[in-house]
Amino acid sequence: MSVKTLEILEQLKSLTLNETTQLVKQIETTFNVDISKPKLVRIDKRDEDETQPQIQTEFDVLLVSVPADKKIALLKVIRTVTGLGLKEAKDFVDSLPQVVQAGLNQEAAEILKQQLEETGAVVSLT
Repeated sequence: MSVKTLEILEQLKSLTLNETTQLVKQIETTFNVDISKPKLVRIDKRDEDETQPQIQTEFDVLLVSVPADKKIALLKVIRTVTGLGLKEAKDFVDSLPQVVQAGLNQEAAEILKQQLEETGAVVSLT
């Protein structure tokens, strides 16, 4: 981050809740945006042949949940797969759902999914 961005971030940290609310309203007005609702953008792909099915070649392994009694076993797998430290892996598991790895081929995604499910985790491929 640039120095200017860091300075702005530090200033934002010092705002009260009321000041933050007023700032958000002012940003919405100034830049003509509404951040209260996420906007979905639809892209039409009319050039593609709609009769031809799309085959997914890349998969993301999404860790959905894990039973509390299986957390330690899962932490070991997460640390091995991601290379995270113990604290980072714990924070990762505590903030589920999370993508463990993205852009894997089907075989690698299935293997990772199986490893995670062996620890008792609920995993899906997206």
